[in-house]
Amino acid sequence: KFVLDFFFEEKQNLRFDVYNVDTRSSNLSKHDFLGQMFCTLGEIIGSPGGRLERTLSGIPGKKCGTIIFTAEELSNCRDIATMQFCANKLDKKDFFGKSDPFLVFYRSNEDGTFTICHKTEVIKNNLNPVWQSFTIPVRALCNGDYDRTVKVDVYDWDRDGSHDFIGEFTTSYRELSRGQSQFNVYEVLNPKKKGKKKKYINSGTVRLVSVSCNPSQPTSLHYMSPYQMNAYAMALKAVGEIIQDYDSDKLFPAYGFGAKLPPDGKISHAFPLNFNSENPNCVGIEGVLEAYFQSLRTVQLYGPTNFAPVINQVARSAAEVTDGSQYFVLLMITDGVISDMAQTKEAVVNAASLPMSVIIVGVGPAEFDAMEELDGDEVRVSSRGRFAERDIVQFVPFRDYIDRSGNQVLSMARLAKDVLAEIPDQLLSFMKSRGIEPRPPLPVTSDSPSV
Repeated sequence: KFVLDFFFEEKQNLRFDVYNVDTRSSNLSKHDFLGQMFCTLGEIIGSPGGRLERTLSGIPGKKCGTIIFTAEELSNCRDIATMQFCANKLDKKDFFGKSDPFLVFYRSNEDGTFTICHKTEVIKNNLNPVWQSFTIPVRALCNGDYDRTVKVDVYDWDRDGSHDFIGEFTTSYRELSRGQSQFNVYEVLNPKKKGKKKKYINSGTVRLVSVSCNPSQPTSLHYMSPYQMNAYAMALKAVGEIIQDYDSDKLFPAYGFGAKLPPDGKISHAFPLNFNSENPNCVGIEGVLEAYFQSLRTVQLYGPTNFAPVINQVARSAAEVTDGSQYFVLLMITDGVISDMAQTKEAVVNAASLPMSVIIVGVGPAEFDAMEELDGDEVRVSSRGRFAERDIVQFVPFRDYIDRSGNQVLSMARLAKDVLAEIPDQLLSFMKSRGIEPRPPLPVTSDSPSV
């Protein structure tokens, strides 16, 4: 397969030369010429079903055979999927051993045919193989059509190339994206054996171990561009780099919310970005960013978007230190679609009596009306008749701070200035409400820097 840009209004001439490879040389004169064919890209695209069959020529007095082209317009989907499979109790095919199984993945074409899009490595002498994870563009697997059939053949590798067919199964990317579950355990069926043996059940099973999708679609707010930071990373860096100056150990617990986690596809609304539940701390804001980007390659983004679990998680930590020695600032970055407003308001009301503040940065074009309700500047947040003891939430939509010229540094500076402006007063309001006096300054030593 190869990709060409097609322009309807242009005549795009193509020439195909076929050779028999004799050596590893890139010099075509070192190989045997088998024939050639000329056409236009339009002829291939315009053929019924996008399939064109033509006779090869170029060797006088000799029939050179035919060449067949199939073409399909690619979708705009640029997502990258990473998957891993294992199998159980595959049929034994080798006389002196077990089997040397490998998988072949096929994308279904619009004309009902199939095209190979991936082969796994061979696992030698094993009826219960675990293949290595592999990464494949979603449009190579299904052309961005999540419901299109994906066929998988299971073979036993033979040295002479006459690989033995063990069986097959079909699925779709939508099914695979559900993650590890009973829905992604597939019976490997051999039609010939099934037709011959009445008691035939299957030739083993193949199970999806894990799947994750990398949001490489430029329209995704999490899109990881090689040229610039996405909105989430910009907000993290803008706020984090200022606030980290007031943190002595520079260790920041970082959580994600709204994703399916490997290996079982369980949905979580408060998972450590570094996947270490015992120690969710990241070293510095750069460590937080690194954990964020790594998690994007591992988890599958998934709704609903619940705020309350993360707020309650931080609140539990804040409740353990109420003597004024620590103050917690929770930065939440979201696209604005909040699914648990009642529980979030309850969480904010409870957290208002603790040494913590919540900064919410809304990214993307969504309507943020629900967020405005959490920002208690006008009306204090309430839940079940209880009002928040303090105003602890500051919400801003990032789009209001984006520099029109595209200057990311300026956009980040504007954002940080606004979202952090209320933090000092919120800290003071907690300390005063608890009668906590400022601690005396540390004694100045000869090693202390002067400002």
